[in-house]
Amino acid sequence: MAISLRLSEEESTLIRQYAELKNLSVSELLRQSVLERIEEEIDIEMYNKALAEYKKNPTTYTLEEVEKELGF
Repeated sequence: MAISLRLSEEESTLIRQYAELKNLSVSELLRQSVLERIEEEIDIEMYNKALAEYKKNPTTYTLEEVEKELGF
């Protein structure tokens, strides 16, 4: 899939120079950056859900209790 992006000359220069610094093509730099951003947002959403669940039921277990329950 091809995607076009409108940038100012300053933005374009900054991105090209940063890609060169990291020894990446501009395409690879942008692909990695977008995917990392998506993954970070998913991680934050999962954390917030887990925190909400913990606040509803703040029961915790030791490693030994979990191992015993799982039969390790």
